[in-house]
Amino acid sequence: MESPSFITVPVPLGDRAYDILVGRGLIATAGSRIAALGARAAAIVTDEHVGPLYAEALARSLNDQGLRTSVTTLPPGEATKSYASLEQVCDAVLAARIERGDLVVALGGGVIGDLAGFAAAVVRRGVRFVQVPTSLLSQVDSSVGGKTGINSRHGKNLVGAFHQPSLVLADTALLDTLPIREMRAGYAEVAKYGLIDDERFFAWCEANWQGVFTGGPERDEAVAQSCRAKADVVVRDEHENGDRALLNLGHTFGHALERITRYDSARLVHGEGVAIGLALAFRFSASLGLCPAADAQRVEAHLSAAGLPTRLSHVPGGCGTADELLDAMAQDKKVKGGALTFILARRIGQSFIAPGIEADKVRTFLESELNPSRS
Repeated sequence: MESPSFITVPVPLGDRAYDILVGRGLIATAGSRIAALGARAAAIVTDEHVGPLYAEALARSLNDQGLRTSVTTLPPGEATKSYASLEQVCDAVLAARIERGDLVVALGGGVIGDLAGFAAAVVRRGVRFVQVPTSLLSQVDSSVGGKTGINSRHGKNLVGAFHQPSLVLADTALLDTLPIREMRAGYAEVAKYGLIDDERFFAWCEANWQGVFTGGPERDEAVAQSCRAKADVVVRDEHENGDRALLNLGHTFGHALERITRYDSARLVHGEGVAIGLALAFRFSASLGLCPAADAQRVEAHLSAAGLPTRLSHVPGGCGTADELLDAMAQDKKVKGGALTFILARRIGQSFIAPGIEADKVRTFLESELNPSRS
């Protein structure tokens, strides 16, 4: 059943403006909400975990509203963000006779959202799409802002496009059955928003994180506040030419760890990489004399309390050498002119873009993290 109220977060991007709806039970009315966008057909893209739970009901609700529907189901996991899967989805969308006025509906977590969104961006040179995110991470981060893409052997998300959705339906009740590991991974992105520029929200997280996990009203508020924070940045800097890079706090380290572990979700999922990256970013900032050590300790303490990894030694099977990590960072999208750009911090809630960080300083820091007894 849908709750009596839900939260609307607008993303005012002119003729590409859209709403993010947050609340329990939204998927029950997804058919009418999606039909209101005026399409005649919808191609649902999902995965083998989410599809059996929700795809049939979603397709039926769209059919009831007069939309012709199809369902494409893919394997779960980061490895699905590939050229082969992109080809499969594009062909399925074309086979479903989706036209520019129709819709691709991404029903799943961040992998499905990124992949289906990219397919929507390139099929017929762009068709509309709707995000129905089913993980905490996708509800607070990847479903908002129009970044779509796939991974390359050279690194994560290196092939993609900016393509804004027409609607985001974040049904927080869908998280009730999410495995605890996935909840924790998504929570890393929630905490990130406080660390970037909102110390009060981070303090709120420290006091209320358990309610986010158990499904109380704190969950809706955390998702909505995260979406507001991201929407504000996206409206200011849609194509990541400036402030939007702040959203990558922790990601330069995190993406390198994902590449080192070859996107093996058994070892490391994205949110876990981000959690380690957030802790590393604050410890690196402290090592450079930019940030109080107490703030770095506070970040690590909160992430650890939520059950997240915070150290390189927490990566199962190891994460290589300092030079291997540096090499992985060199393929990051935030590299300009061969120089590494990090998002660092002066305090909790005071992050900033730090271009041109010398590789030797990063190497020294990574070596101290990999060999703490020697530092």
